[in-house]
Amino acid sequence: MPSDPEPAPREDPGTDEHAAPPVHLGEDPMVVVDRLHVTYRVLGADTDDGSSRVRRALRRGRPRPREVHALRGVSFVLHRGEAVGVIGSNGSGKTTLLRSIAGLLPSDRGQVFTCGQPVLLGVNAALMNDLTGERNIVLGCLAMGMPLREVREKYDDVVEFSGLGKFVDMPMRTYSTGMAQRLRFAIATAQTSEILMIDEALATGDARFRRRSEDRLKELRDEAATVVLVSHSLGTIEETCDRTIWLDHGRVRMDGPSPDVVAAYRDEHE
Repeated sequence: MPSDPEPAPREDPGTDEHAAPPVHLGEDPMVVVDRLHVTYRVLGADTDDGSSRVRRALRRGRPRPREVHALRGVSFVLHRGEAVGVIGSNGSGKTTLLRSIAGLLPSDRGQVFTCGQPVLLGVNAALMNDLTGERNIVLGCLAMGMPLREVREKYDDVVEFSGLGKFVDMPMRTYSTGMAQRLRFAIATAQTSEILMIDEALATGDARFRRRSEDRLKELRDEAATVVLVSHSLGTIEETCDRTIWLDHGRVRMDGPSPDVVAAYRDEHE
């Protein structure tokens, strides 16, 4: 990915009345998402009468894939030092957006530019269930590009932050969902990433861990990192992020100060 995110000219998206306007970079851009479209091909979905398209197609002997237009012309710019929340109902495209920024999903149209390598919590840390927490810490940190010397220096801090205690010597398959997620968060934040993206990481663990996680995100922002947080917890978004993007059916419904966007979302959904 280019180090200087200046979007090149691209094809006109056609007559799509919902196509987003070109983005304006402003100062110190770290992520540029320019009129991004992402489409999945999946087998089936629930129909209006509650039956499954897959089951019905199998009865006919011809299961057919269908297209899901997950992102529809999404555009925005993230700047250095910002903490940006992403909210929306299930299926609105939040996780698809993060995976696209991380380079894990190709686009149908549009482009994504980043300064530096985005770290997507739970993906970049390639953890393995059959290995112990100790080995996963080492491999996860190495997978993020940390030199072995730095991994050794930060190992104790990762263990302490994750709260695993004696479980660090046990295989990850013995961990609860919360324990595994805490470990992923501890690994992902062991070094300052220029772009850190977190999908529901703060929804697990007790109140003490959530407070420590929020404090760690604030430290990363102070170190000039750009943080993107997807969460269904509107309270966490308000406390952690000064800006929020509301996705609705694959489009940007609203982008602005977190109190304004969260209030508008609450008005519609609560």
